[in-house]
Amino acid sequence: MTKKKFVEEFDIEIEQPNLKYVSDYDTFENKKLLDELRNKIIQNLIDDNFKNDGSMDDYVKKEIDKTIAGYDLSNVERSYIYNLIDNEINGYGPISELLEDKSITEIMVNGINEIYIEIDGRVIRDESVSFINEDHIIRTIQRMIQPLGRTIDTSNPMVDARLNDGSRLNAVIPPLSLNGPILTIRKFKDELANIDDFLRSGALTPYMARFLEACVQAKLNIIISGGTGSGKTTLLNVLSSFINHEERIITIEDAAELKLKQQHVISLETRLVNYEGQGEVTIRDLVINSLRMRPDRIIVGEVRGKEAFDMLQAMNTGHSGSLTTMHANSPVDALNRLETMILMAGMDIPIKALREYIENAIDIVVHIERLNDGRRKITSICEIVGFDEDTIKLKEIFEFKKMGLLNNREVDGEFVRHNYIPKVYKELKAKGIDTLKDIFEVGEKNA
Repeated sequence: MTKKKFVEEFDIEIEQPNLKYVSDYDTFENKKLLDELRNKIIQNLIDDNFKNDGSMDDYVKKEIDKTIAGYDLSNVERSYIYNLIDNEINGYGPISELLEDKSITEIMVNGINEIYIEIDGRVIRDESVSFINEDHIIRTIQRMIQPLGRTIDTSNPMVDARLNDGSRLNAVIPPLSLNGPILTIRKFKDELANIDDFLRSGALTPYMARFLEACVQAKLNIIISGGTGSGKTTLLNVLSSFINHEERIITIEDAAELKLKQQHVISLETRLVNYEGQGEVTIRDLVINSLRMRPDRIIVGEVRGKEAFDMLQAMNTGHSGSLTTMHANSPVDALNRLETMILMAGMDIPIKALREYIENAIDIVVHIERLNDGRRKITSICEIVGFDEDTIKLKEIFEFKKMGLLNNREVDGEFVRHNYIPKVYKELKAKGIDTLKDIFEVGEKNA
């Protein structure tokens, strides 16, 4: 049922309430009554298991008319009910408007009355949005994943999927979740960030940006490390924009998020196992296959398993300029995790040989963090300079030094370039990139 048809059949002047988040909902004097009416209508829809088709138009109109009859509701309040039911039928229930709001980057449903959203790096609770019960949450999840050929139920209580707009959905329901159905959606951004956006936000300095651009153009192998939600994929997309437009680029991801603007880009995406337990295509499968596709660059959205060894192998066998991301709390942690991934893959390699292999493969590690105040910053750019018996050695080139918190709870700190001329600088100059002389002068200074 379209909005236009709703308006015609109700024969009322619809006033769009334009509600946004927590405070606006509180302006309704009859908010408790409105919730009761909305819950009753939606519960009837769930009980009757109606789907979005023409056969339900008369039923829905009758239900709404019957439910709100005798109540003295303003046009705005009637519009509010209309919007909620319209979202239930034609959208994704209570979270429909959250999905449409471009300022929201993440939606987290922890319970029927516990919905959190992320805006500008800050997570806040949205008290204006709620589900009527746990069945309502599950019904919403099912409606979102059904067009993708996926399902969720007690025998298949976890699903990870990419929505048609590119957003990533993860849902877990009982018996795996002890707190009821849990839904998490990381939204896809129509307008992807570029290096100028990073500079304007203070995520890095012009010196750092120029250095990273030179490293990508010189085809150095780069790992981007960081925690969940730190902006690794966004930074990967930004660094990928520095790749020459004449190169053949192959991207490999679980859920396609990278949007490269170069002309010669091949995008590969993994496939999950089907109902018969077959058909799975992993990141490792795609990395191995990509080596037969004559790539100039291989970009892996995230390395987290057996594919780590194949990625290193590619880097060590002429496929330079590769980029990837890893979940890690620091650059050192990233390399330790890389070692662990390879060893857990069953590779019978002496630890000393493995570390030498990593040293020869990886040139630069870039670490990005989401600070306590919600801002994202590149907190470290370092290079591998060798290894000893215990660990691989890293040397920091740029760093964001945290100094504490300001009165407004914003993290205080400054970017610093260390008193160190990186060995990759010589490699950059050897490849004809001689534009960083003003950066790598003797003496520690602000970056």
